[in-house]
Amino acid sequence: MTFVKRTELQMFDGRQIFYYDSTPVDRTAIDARPFEPRPLPGDMREDVLTGEWVAMASHRQGRAFLPPKEFCPLCPTKSDFGTEVADNNFEVVVFENRSPSFSAPSDQLPPETIQTLGRCEVVAFSDHHEGSFGSLDFAHMRTVLAAWIDRTREISKLPYVEQVFVFENRGEEVGVTLNHPHGQIYSYPFITPRTSKMLQVAQAHFDKTGVPLITSIIDREINDQVRVITQNEYWIAYVPYAARYPFEIHVAPKVFVPDFAELSEVAADAFPEIAKEVLLRLDGVFGIPMAYIAAWHQAPVRKGRDVLGLHWQITSVRRAPGKLKYLAGSESAMGVFIMDVKPEASAQQLRDVQL
Repeated sequence: MTFVKRTELQMFDGRQIFYYDSTPVDRTAIDARPFEPRPLPGDMREDVLTGEWVAMASHRQGRAFLPPKEFCPLCPTKSDFGTEVADNNFEVVVFENRSPSFSAPSDQLPPETIQTLGRCEVVAFSDHHEGSFGSLDFAHMRTVLAAWIDRTREISKLPYVEQVFVFENRGEEVGVTLNHPHGQIYSYPFITPRTSKMLQVAQAHFDKTGVPLITSIIDREINDQVRVITQNEYWIAYVPYAARYPFEIHVAPKVFVPDFAELSEVAADAFPEIAKEVLLRLDGVFGIPMAYIAAWHQAPVRKGRDVLGLHWQITSVRRAPGKLKYLAGSESAMGVFIMDVKPEASAQQLRDVQL
């Protein structure tokens, strides 16, 4: 069993911060920044054309935007500039977002307001300013995974959270505002539109076959082989049959689990090697760091847990060096994607990368 110690402390404005260490380190650093009140929750508004919710979080306009290294809020505190992490070093740290899109209930808003209930957390993968999840070593990746598991388990206990979403944005092309290697955890008070659609399809498949959809997909990919990038005893990585992006990789545990909290220790221990290979192959396609969104899909907290399985979807809008796939008319307005490269060809490019 992998050892990871969690230390919970408090930030200058009352937010929680969690240190995750693979060695028994004592964490006692005090966030000495002067107190500032936290922003009130925003409000949610329903798009009456689609029935979908839109979160209004105007306080996020003032958040940090690509600051220089010496003013990075995710680095450890080593000077008079107080960062979000009070200690002078860390392995992996998670804290409540200072400018959250979703937050805990407040009694300071008008009673008619539909509050953006939920929780937003930042996951700093390392105390090094440069890098990304894929640049970590296996042991460090495993500590990040332990943090994802722990936070999913704990956040799922909040009565106003319906779905926990773990993700990493990498590259300014996909909207990154801080270059420090990090990801985020968004916890929603509703089931998101994409998950609702996936849940509907997965339930229909389960009702017809008695088998979770992700299990059937894995079986097909293993049988077809042409889209499989790599696999080990516990995980498989493949380009999906109907990929939407120039480079899209799905990574799934071979044994169905609904979310991080139910992932076995042996599967968790086997994850870093396949994650490392997939991300190295992605960077190796053009020999440059690939901009991507790495999104973990897992079952909602209280619905569909026997049909919707945990898996990782990594998508990149880069189609060639210096060229991006823009989500233009058909994709943005209608949600209908047009792919210029067949998934089988994309998978071959990824397999051909020399590691």
